[in-house]
Formats: sequence, structure tokens, C-alpha cells
Amino acid sequence: MLIAFNKPFGVLCKFRPEPDRRTLADFISVKNVHPAGRLDADSEGLLLLTDNGVLQARIASPRDKLPKVYWAQVEGEPTPAALLALRSGMTLSDFTTQPAGARLIEPPKNLWPRDPPIRYRAKIPTAWLELTLREGKNRQVRRMTAHAGFPTLRLVRASIGQVTVEGLAPGEWREIDAGSLWAAR
Repeated sequence: MLIAFNKPFGVLCKFRPEPDRRTLADFISVKNVHPAGRLDADSEGLLLLTDNGVLQARIASPRDKLPKVYWAQVEGEPTPAALLALRSGMTLSDFTTQPAGARLIEPPKNLWPRDPPIRYRAKIPTAWLELTLREGKNRQVRRMTAHAGFPTLRLVRASIGQVTVEGLAPGEWREIDAGSLWAAR
């Protein structure tokens, strides 16, 4: 079984109850499924869950080169040099990132409002980036954009492989076929 879930902001990627915190158990009642990778509580968007350990490892592994696309709303307006740095791979404090896709985009259409909304600062513009990674280190996108000088204000995972968050409202999930991860669009 493979589940595509639109994880809302603030939800922890675990099923065990946490005092005063929402977890996956508040949304998914299917037994014996586990996240294939994770999203931090302050990130939102597509999360895949499965009851198949081999599939779980394959989805999360950078060896299988499954692209993960993120939309990041950042503080400031990234320069061409910043985009090149994001694309080229960056040396962070504990690892060097692999080359990534990075481009400026318009605000994503059909993106749900975040609850709570991001902070608004009238004198500091924001921009949206689309980043495509084939690895997934802890808080990697946030660390990369901050290192480039443009801190992430909102982070949404839009797709994993060929599966997108499209059509799923925050907190909704659907069962999908594992072959759809690698199928051509």
C-alpha cells in the first residue's frame, strides 16, 4: 500500500501521540503504514506513507535518484548568483549538497492558505523558488536558501517522483499505485 498525504503545517511526521501537537494519527487511520522520508513540522505538502519497507527505503534513498520538488517562499529576491549557487551544490556546515534544480517561479496556483499565515513585512519583498533535490538531508532546503542569503518563510513539497500534491487539500490523503512514482507524466 502507498498513500499520498498532504501534510498540513504544524503536523509531526509520526503516529505516536504528542501532547498539544497534531501527528499523522490525527489524519490517517490506516494501520502499519510509515512515512517514506519526512517533512519537518513547519513544512507542508506531499508525504508518502507505505507498509512496504523496501519501497519505503527506495523512495527515501538518494541512490534511486527520485526527484523531490519543493516550492519555497523566501525572504528577498534571489539573484542569478544565488540561483547558480543553489544549482551547483553548496558546502554547508556538515555536508556538501548535490547539484539541484533551482529557478524562480510565480506564486504556485491553487496553493492553499497556510494556517497560521507567514509573517508579512511591508519593506521586505518575498519570492518563490522551485527546488528539485535528489537527496533529503535534515532541513536541507531551508539551510540551502539561508546559506544563499534568502531565508525560507514557507516550504511546500510539491512532488515526489511523478506523484504530486495536486488535488489534495491539507490533511487529505489517497491511496496510489507505487508504479505511479516512476511513470511518465
